[in-house]
Amino acid sequence: MNSDAIAALVLSLAGAGAPARLDPLELFLQADIVVQAVMIGLILASIWTWTIIVSFSMRRAKLERRSTDFEDDFFARSNSEDTLGKRKRAVIPAARVAGAGLDEWKRSTAKQPVDRDATRQRIGAAMESQVAEEADELAGRLTFLATTGSVAPFVGLFGTVWGIMNSFFQIGAQQSASLAVVAPGIAEALFATAIGLFAAIPAVIAYNRFSQSVNLYEARLQRFADKVHAGLSRELDRA
Repeated sequence: MNSDAIAALVLSLAGAGAPARLDPLELFLQADIVVQAVMIGLILASIWTWTIIVSFSMRRAKLERRSTDFEDDFFARSNSEDTLGKRKRAVIPAARVAGAGLDEWKRSTAKQPVDRDATRQRIGAAMESQVAEEADELAGRLTFLATTGSVAPFVGLFGTVWGIMNSFFQIGAQQSASLAVVAPGIAEALFATAIGLFAAIPAVIAYNRFSQSVNLYEARLQRFADKVHAGLSRELDRA
């Protein structure tokens, strides 16, 4: 067997052992410890992002159903107190908004004479404050989505830069700039950027959509508060 045949056999064997496609697990296991730490952090951020996305979607749908049922029941009854039990106040934001207005109405009308204009202002302020509190509570965990969407690409880029620096170090250590020396390190480094984008893109999309959803829900609560305020104002006129 001549030297050309031996070289061809070696090349064929090397090609047979090369992976046919990218193996994410292999890229992670072969990465530098710093790059591995970056990847783990980004994966955990991605898991928490999807947890927030699923939980917020389910909670928003549940609040929408409960609020619709409560509002219909609230305006259908002649006695609003019947729909404002402790249990409903605890689980329905619209009930807590109405409860804040009714509580202020009771306190302001407990003593005579009643200052109608001041009472109306206090009722409106109490319900507006409760509406803002409900919106803030609903949007509480969305800041993590915004943070992940902004920071994750740069964290992944840090892993990429570190991996490329490690590849250059290998070039100097082995005194060779061949692809066999630098390709694995560069692939591992770029994989960190890919994970960063994988964590950031859903977070940005979800944050924008959920922020709009919170704004719409806050506007709905404000409209409900305005209706309650109008009803209590009529009660003041009859008092």
